[in-house]
Formats: sequence, structure tokens, C-alpha cells
Amino acid sequence: MDHVAAPTTAPEIETLTDRREALEDIGQNCSTNPTMGDIINRRFSRRSFMAGSLAVAAISTTVSPLAILTAEDARANGRLSGFDFTEIEAGVDETHHVAEGYDANILLRWGDKLFADSPDFDPLNQTAAAQEKLFGYNNDYVGFIPLEGNPDHGLLVVNHEYTNAEIMFPKFTSIVKETKDGKEVEKVQLGEYTKELVDIEMAAHGGTIVEIRKVDGKWQPVLDGKYNRRITAKTEMQLSGPVAGHERVKTPSDPTGKQVFGTINNCAGGVTAWGTYLMSEENFNGYFGGEIAEDHPEFKQLKRLGAPGGSYEWSKFYDRFDVSKEPTEANRFGWIVEVDVMDPNSVPKKRTATGRYKHEGCESIVNKDGRVVLYSGDDERFDYVYKFVTKAAFNPNDRAANMDILDEGTLYVAKFDADGTVEWMPLIHGEGPLTEANGFASQADVLINTRLASDALGATKMDRPEDIQPNAKTGKVYVMLTNNTKRKDDQIDAANPRAKNAFGHIVEITETDGDYTSTKSKWDVLLKCGDPSVAEVGASFSTATTKNGWFGMPDNCAIDADGRLWVATDGNNEKDTGRTDGIWAVDTEGDARGTSKLFFRVPVGAEMCGPSFNPTSDTFFVAVQHPGDAGLATFENPATRWPDFKGDMPVRPAVIAITKQGGGKIG
Repeated sequence: MDHVAAPTTAPEIETLTDRREALEDIGQNCSTNPTMGDIINRRFSRRSFMAGSLAVAAISTTVSPLAILTAEDARANGRLSGFDFTEIEAGVDETHHVAEGYDANILLRWGDKLFADSPDFDPLNQTAAAQEKLFGYNNDYVGFIPLEGNPDHGLLVVNHEYTNAEIMFPKFTSIVKETKDGKEVEKVQLGEYTKELVDIEMAAHGGTIVEIRKVDGKWQPVLDGKYNRRITAKTEMQLSGPVAGHERVKTPSDPTGKQVFGTINNCAGGVTAWGTYLMSEENFNGYFGGEIAEDHPEFKQLKRLGAPGGSYEWSKFYDRFDVSKEPTEANRFGWIVEVDVMDPNSVPKKRTATGRYKHEGCESIVNKDGRVVLYSGDDERFDYVYKFVTKAAFNPNDRAANMDILDEGTLYVAKFDADGTVEWMPLIHGEGPLTEANGFASQADVLINTRLASDALGATKMDRPEDIQPNAKTGKVYVMLTNNTKRKDDQIDAANPRAKNAFGHIVEITETDGDYTSTKSKWDVLLKCGDPSVAEVGASFSTATTKNGWFGMPDNCAIDADGRLWVATDGNNEKDTGRTDGIWAVDTEGDARGTSKLFFRVPVGAEMCGPSFNPTSDTFFVAVQHPGDAGLATFENPATRWPDFKGDMPVRPAVIAITKQGGGKIG
């Protein structure tokens, strides 16, 4: 089928995605704290590598020996994977693919009905009022909360991260040429925004809560479900915890400093043990416009966060998104939002005790002493890894007792040492450099200025930390580090030949004695990603990994009921990796450790998001985000026709439910 692809000759192209991703590529961290690359170099340069190891291969051969062995050779040597599905072939085309013996059915798409009175989706005549009753755009995190313990009946919770106006609105774009750095560049130019278009974008953000049920082996939404709800960029919310009511979050429309409207750029998220839905606010800086100078009251911390980012036009129609007109409104974003899904009239709460930064994910686990530990990454190059430990213990017998448990506790930032230990440093006002003399007059200041406080503590600069998943079966924690193309050449050595880390890696943290509240842990690198057949890339997949099994740019992840790791990616493409994004199953234990197998892949232009299992792991929910967003993509000409493009029907992001034919666990 025909599709629009990026030109292979001049003029070059610049997509709107390139411009959005530039927000994460800048790296606002100017502190002198060590980078993760520095730490890896120091640690692994002290190790003695066995003959034929990756590091030796990477500097002495043109093709890594790991890429030469076949999966059959490796299995003959005892490397048995914990996964028994037949791996699919990596590649790039217009549709999605799943392993043989599995069904991948589209459950919900942008514009699908969520309520009995939802209007029909009319992409040529969109309105904000209609969008508020329809499934939102660019589904990212997907979670499942069973009803009455039933793994086949529950609430699906979905984050809607951002909007792609170029492939969302009809007749809104044009292709223009301009000169950039001495070269002719071809790019998509958006049209003139109106308040009506901005309101549609705001209604397409936020989240969806919808009842779903498996009927005759296939999942479907329950449109008259009493818990069904849309949350948008205008939904009333409450600030709770140490920052609530502080002067720095008061605005002309909210002199109390406790009432906020909306949540934005909700990327990965989480579900708590007491059945609430956590929405993380990531690149919120891009929604704010206006100008700031050094005399702006919030100049230092806004600059550290990259605000105003100016990726959207909302500030033209809403003063609260203009930092020059309302200087404290931005302080009311960048939090983790908790939603009581069992009460569709409840006011979501922004839990300020968990810190303010570009949250990617907020996965939690109940520690053996009953306290709850929540992990989150700050998704920008050279930023940090965090965990939050509640003060109170989880009460499994009283749901109401847990509803404000996230308002009190200690936020920690990670310092990775070359000896393989992790020090979790508390961000507490008055301790160490976090004093009034250094600009932290209260705990509220520490939390509003989380990045600056972490800089002061000397946290380790990471290669864009994204999703972080604790594994209840093993006591380990997996940190997805997507990439860092800003790593310098002078960081290269024999043990870490990864300047300009384009493909990312996965760090494995082992919490001491299975205690997730530990302030001293151990760390190791589970995988350095990329093509192991290209020696200079320095990838470290096991010899059992086939040519289809390696991947780059790990982003989100999930742990199934058996404690196995599944990794979703963001950034694989025909040019850089010769494959689209997808889901890879990764062995973390035994002889097969470091073995990866491709289970599912998305159509061209899409990003792989989600992923999440139901409690029995016989359903795998995954999200296909921004399909068709490649090259000079527009509403009328996306890079794919997936799944029902008809000319007047745009390509649509979707949530897919994967099940095994005949039943049984996934994988």
C-alpha cells in the first residue's frame, strides 16, 4: 500500500516529532554531578573481562562474536529462555505483528465511544464537547484494575500523553521548504490555531477510565459502566501534600493554592495496591509560552525545567499557560496525580510529596514492612532516578485508610557509585545543602525545585531515565534508559565503547535483602542496547539473542505474574535500526540472562507504549501511539494506513489486547 515516507535525498526533512523530542534532547542539567556514563566507565574499567567478552570484541573485531552464534548454538550450551513463544521477524511495514498463536485485537482507538450517550466520531468536524466523551489521543500508559478480583472484568486506565495536530486535524498542514544550517529542509507547517482547536487538544489530553469485560474470549468496553470517566486538561484537581497552599502555587484564579485545573503530558503511570490510578506529568514545560528573564520570580527553576517550552499554542488563548502573565501556574504541573477510579465524581489529587519534575512512570510496590515505595524517572538526558517511600504502611483491610498515604513520606534521588552500589539520598529540607541559605526555605521549596535540590545533593546524571519497574518476585528494580546522544567522545574506554549513546541501556538495581526502602542498594547493567553485529555499538545481548531479538531505545516495561521482564521501545526506525518499535521479552535470570525475543511490533511511525498485564497474565494490554507519524506525515497522508485509514478517517492511536489462542498465559 502507498504511504508517505521520508525522502532519501535532499532536501532533508524535519518532522514535528523531531521538534517535540528536542525538548528531551537538550539536557537542562548544567550541574557538575557525574553522569551515568562516567560511573559505568569507572566501574567496568576495574573489572577483568573474560576472553571473547563484549568489550574485547568491540575494540578488536569488526563483527562481534556474539552476533555470529545462532540461537540454537546458544541453547545447546544450556541457555534456555524463560519464554517459549516463536519469535517474530523484525522489520518495517504498515501494520502490526504478533507472535504465532496469539491474537492482537484492537480494543479502543482515538475517537471510540466511552459512554452510552457518546456521539459518533466525526474526524472532519471535531469539537471539544464530543472529544470529552470519546477515547483520547496518543494513548501511553495502560493499566488494569480488576473488579471484585475478576481478571476478566475490570477497569482499563489509559494516559493520553499529547496530540499530533498534523495527523489529527484535517486540512491543517502544508509542506514548506526553508534553509537551515546551509541546507534546504522540507517540513510540515501547521496552520493557524483557533481557540476551538486548542480546546479539542485539551480535551484529547489526560486520561480514560473505562470498564472492560472479556466476552467469548475477546475484550470489549462496557459503555454503560458506572465508573467510566474522561479526565482532561481542564478537569478540576486538588494539590495535596507539603506544597498545597504554598505561596508559590497560588494564582489569581486560585488564591488558596490548592485548586488546579487539568493534567497534561501524562506519559507512563501506575496502579496502586489499593486500586487507584497514578498519572505522571512529564514534558509539561512544552505547554507554557511567554517570555521570562532573570528577574522572573521563578526564573532559575523554570530554566532548569526548560520552561517555557512553547510546543503548543495554548498560551495564546489561556493566560494561565503564559509564564509572563501567571508566573506560578507552571509550578502546579510536573506532579504525580492520583485518581480514585471507584468514584467517578472524585477530585484527582496531585501528590506533591512525590516531587516535581518530568515524571516518566510511577510504579509502586508494597514493601515487606507495609510501606509503599514508588519509583519514577525524570525523562531528560542527564537527569535523575527517584523513589518515594511512604511514612505510613499500606492497610490491605481498609481501602479508605490508604487514600492519602502518598501525602507523607520521603523522596530519594539516586547516586550510582563505581563500586556497584546505589546511595538513595533523601530530599529533606534542612539536611545537607537543602537549606534556606541555598534557596530552600521549606520542604515545599525542595519539592517544587526537585531538580535543583537533586543537583545540590550530587545525584548521578542518567541517560534519559524513563519507566522504572520493581519486581516483587526477585527484589530487583529495572530502569529503562532510552538514550543520550550528548555523551562525549572522551568518555570512551575499552569497557564502555558507547560515545553518543544512541541506543540506551537497562540498569538493574538489587534492593538490599529485598527491602525496597533500603538507602543502600546494588546496581549492574542488564543490557547495553543496539545491534550486536556492529562491534563499535558495544551491545551486550546474550549469544542466544537472534538478529530479530536485539533492540534499541528501551522506554516502558512490565513485569508479568511470573516475574519476567517485557520491554517496550521508542525510537527504532528504518534508518537507525531497520525495525519498528515493539515489545521484547527479556530474560533476567539464569544462563539465559540478557536474551531478548521479539513478541510484537507496531506499524511504521508508531511508538510502543503500555504495556500491562491483567492479574493472571493471560491478557497483555499494549498501546500503539502516533501511528503514521514518520516523514512528512499529515492527516491526509500518514506514513501508514493502519488500521482503517479511508481518506476521511485518520490513522488512529489504539490500545490492543493480546491473548493466547486457546487461552493460557502470555509468553
